[in-house]
Amino acid sequence: MMYRLLADAVMVAHFAFLAYLAVGGFLAWRWRRTIWAHLAVAAWGLVSVVTGVECPLTLAEDWARRRAGLEGLPASGFIDHYIEGVIYPEEYTNLARLGVAVLVLFSYVGYVLRRQ
Repeated sequence: MMYRLLADAVMVAHFAFLAYLAVGGFLAWRWRRTIWAHLAVAAWGLVSVVTGVECPLTLAEDWARRRAGLEGLPASGFIDHYIEGVIYPEEYTNLARLGVAVLVLFSYVGYVLRRQ
């Protein structure tokens, strides 16, 4: 039971991380110091997409699911399991990534403009 709760908690944290990746730059408009955390999150997202390195949260959830006696995440990972094909069709993956990148860049432009 404990491993199942841990797997669910990691899944929720992973979704929160992805939400922060998408809109965290806008939070920095109000709380300026959070820009540094968002830069780190955005850098990790970019590295993950470009290199295909597996996210530690994916590994943690997979480990907890297997310990709970559940089926682990597929080899394709968290996003393929929970998001692609559920929120948007798989063939639009690059468009979704571009949309997030544009959102992040727009938030950074707004951050810089609001600082002046």
